[in-house]
Amino acid sequence: MRLLFAGTPEAALPSLRTLLESSHEVVGVLTRPDAPAGRGRKLTPSPVKALALEAAPTLRDEDVLAQLRELAPDAAPVVAYGNMVPPAALEIPRHGWVNLHFSLLPRWRGAAPAQRAVLSGASETGMSVFRLEKGLDTGEVITTAPVRIGEFETSGELLERMAAEGAAVLLQALDALEAGTAQLTAQDHAAATHAAKLTTAEARIDWTRSAEEVSAHIRGMSPQPGAWTLLDGARTKLLGVERAPEHAPLAPGLIEATKRQVLVGTGTDVIALSTLAPAGKRPMRAADWARGAGLAADTRFTSDLQDGERA
Repeated sequence: MRLLFAGTPEAALPSLRTLLESSHEVVGVLTRPDAPAGRGRKLTPSPVKALALEAAPTLRDEDVLAQLRELAPDAAPVVAYGNMVPPAALEIPRHGWVNLHFSLLPRWRGAAPAQRAVLSGASETGMSVFRLEKGLDTGEVITTAPVRIGEFETSGELLERMAAEGAAVLLQALDALEAGTAQLTAQDHAAATHAAKLTTAEARIDWTRSAEEVSAHIRGMSPQPGAWTLLDGARTKLLGVERAPEHAPLAPGLIEATKRQVLVGTGTDVIALSTLAPAGKRPMRAADWARGAGLAADTRFTSDLQDGERA
């Protein structure tokens, strides 16, 4: 089939590479405009655009809908495009716009499905390939694939893994559409949940919650925006957890550093931090940070904000 691919971030690259190497023909690529990046705020192409420039000609500077009609794609696969597809464009490909979404729809419709799955404490999630329509992630599902969430896996690690594995799932759906064997299934809209974009305010850690909830919160917020807490009034980002030993409970937020681990108390059991980023510094191993931090016996993380400080 003739394909028009739509995507923007790193997570879309495995699918684009797979389609470029498949029997289908990628006749065009849609991505978001170049955005400022780095200290110099230089306009930088998206990862998808950079790959497309290497592998296929760019779209001409004409009206987008006219270009799409001229390209006459049979289908338009979409992976993390980041823009809404207008109704007039939805009707152009013969088989429609086919989106790889990182959840088992109708659960976690929206911008952050992998993150929300981890934040919820779930041990399983999945991927869905569905046909775009006017609603937000509401279209008929072509195929799904379950994915297990690792006990200490962050949402960033999960998303990277699903992006790689999802390329084959997307190709399978496109092959089925071409062969006429695809079975489209309507979603149960009553069972839908929303995966809103994560916010910095939401990322603040509440140490009075259970160890399981705090662990899920840290993993779900990693790497962006990064779960954060206060240490001596300065924000510290906590970016990963690891298996904690058997240990007596600690007061919520209280830190105990051993030779190999950094333990923190919660509303129930202790958790063990694997990675953190002190205020103004890059991420580092928690144990390395503790060795140089000179922690007192009563040092603790807190969730309190000073008067007038915004989350």
